Amino acid sequence: MSGDLTPFDLTVGGPGEQVSVHGVRGGDGPPVLLLHGFPQTHAMWGPVAADLARDHTVVATDLRGYGASGRPEAGPDHAGYSFRAMAGDQVEVMRRLGFDSFTVVGHDRGARVTHRMLLDHPGRVRRAALLDILPTAYVYSHVDRALATAYYHWFFFIQPADLPERLIAGDPIGYLHRLLGGWGSGLDAHPAEALASYERAFADPAARHAMMEDYRAGASIDLEHDAADAEAGNRITAPTLVLWGESGVVGANAESPLEVWRRAAADPALVSGRAVAQAGHFLVDERPAETLAAIRGFLAGQQTG
Repeated sequence: MSGDLTPFDLTVGGPGEQVSVHGVRGGDGPPVLLLHGFPQTHAMWGPVAADLARDHTVVATDLRGYGASGRPEAGPDHAGYSFRAMAGDQVEVMRRLGFDSFTVVGHDRGARVTHRMLLDHPGRVRRAALLDILPTAYVYSHVDRALATAYYHWFFFIQPADLPERLIAGDPIGYLHRLLGGWGSGLDAHPAEALASYERAFADPAARHAMMEDYRAGASIDLEHDAADAEAGNRITAPTLVLWGESGVVGANAESPLEVWRRAAADPALVSGRAVAQAGHFLVDERPAETLAAIRGFLAGQQTG
């Protein structure tokens, strides 16, 4: 990743539940945590991190199981890769770095971790940006032919181990390229340095298994957590920006993503956002200038949408 960002590795969690989290840190000013999605690493933030670090303290990490972070056991209920576990990691990382509260910008799976963080750690998150997702429970409750076709991997990855792992092992890098090239503007949209980072991680069978466990948790224990929050009336209470690709799956949803997320907030006025024109799923890679401008405006307290 370009810019004056310094790598770090921190071990977080209690006895018997520890995991190493790899990341980079740079800049000075209000803290911003950047969380990547599947099948990426913190390197995805390269097109925007250096600019944000001009006036913010930027922290970009690899989620547990991804990149150079640790790969703990999932457990029989997949809790080791729940969004709750991932969110707890990131909160502790930021605390260890000296930040009791911070802004979070998450893409894809990282945005789902951010949503969980908003619910589990509301005092920690000052503001949050969710890039190109709809709530996990909403997705599973609104599956139709179009969504199942576009999100086929959600249903493939949750099959019992080690079926998807064995099938992907036949050509892991070819499969990675198909994923990265199929949800946006093609494989060339991803900077070479970032693509190399994704390839290194995806070449590791343990990393691929961890990523499958992320999705297995998403279809099981994460939905239990979401249902408990819905029953308790827990909602987003921090200002939240929602961005999505105009030509992506989220942008094609029958309901406006903005309206869906406003229902997830204690006050709909907390949620603002818009589509990013000429973008599919990978907003930072496909439209870096437009995505950066939207994030910067949000960090400055502007509302959009």
